[in-house]
Formats: sequence, C-alpha cells, structure tokens
Amino acid sequence: MSIKPGDEAADFTLSDQDGKDIQLSALKGKKVLLSFHPLAWTKVCADQMKALEKNRSRFEKLNTVPLGISVDTVPSKKAWAKELGIKKTSLLSDFWPHGEAAGLYGIFRQEDGISERANIIIDEKGRVKFVKVYPIAELPDIEEIIKILEE
Repeated sequence: MSIKPGDEAADFTLSDQDGKDIQLSALKGKKVLLSFHPLAWTKVCADQMKALEKNRSRFEKLNTVPLGISVDTVPSKKAWAKELGIKKTSLLSDFWPHGEAAGLYGIFRQEDGISERANIIIDEKGRVKFVKVYPIAELPDIEEIIKILEE
C-alpha cells in the first residue's frame, strides 16, 4: 500500500457514467469517499455501489461525495448504473490509462488488470483520512464508513 492516512490525496480526473469529468481536487471543501471496486456487473461490486446510492442523503449530511471507481469503460458504467437504478452517485471509469487512478493509490492489481476492493476517505483539505483494502469477495461495511465520516 503506497498511500496512508495523512498523505496528500493524489489528484486525478475521471469520467463518470454520463461522460462528465470529475476532478478530485475540485471537490476540496468536501469529504470524498473513493470506493474502488474490481469490476462492474458482479454481485459484490453491485451491492457496494447500491450501498453508496442508498446512503446518498447520509453522505450529503456529512458533506461527503461518494465516488465509485473501477476499470470499466464509460458505456459499461452507464449501462450498469441504469441496471442498478443508480441516478445520483458518480461511477467513474478508470479505464484509460488503464487503472491509473488505482495505481496512484497503490491498489492496482497489475496481474489482474483491476483495482483492489478498497475505500479511501479524503478530508476537506485533500488529505487521506482512512484507507482500507478488503478481500475481493467481501462487501465493505457501509456503516463502518459512515461512522468514520461522522468522526
């Protein structure tokens, strides 16, 4: 793991499922949850992203922008968001350069071509507050993330 709490968050710009560019540094003043998932169209990843959407109002109350990130293409993310009923949460494509954002945070699995399953919380000043990498098959506990955001 190359990134740890206290580090300055590496900046990146990725396109969401609607082709809109989201730049991390433009979100300063808000907390940001980078919710990395290996691949769209898989059950655990779907549940992880649905949890972001379901808890959207809680994130808003905590001045937090949740972002789902994987190496899938923008068209795939768009179709997947529609399939999952995700309307407000940005699902970002780390497709090209392949896995670059995940690489900036030290969680790109080169041999598999995907990111780890991980949650990284960035504070309002652009510093890493929390990093957790999960086993690929494990659904992250959204309540754990909410609790850390409330601190």
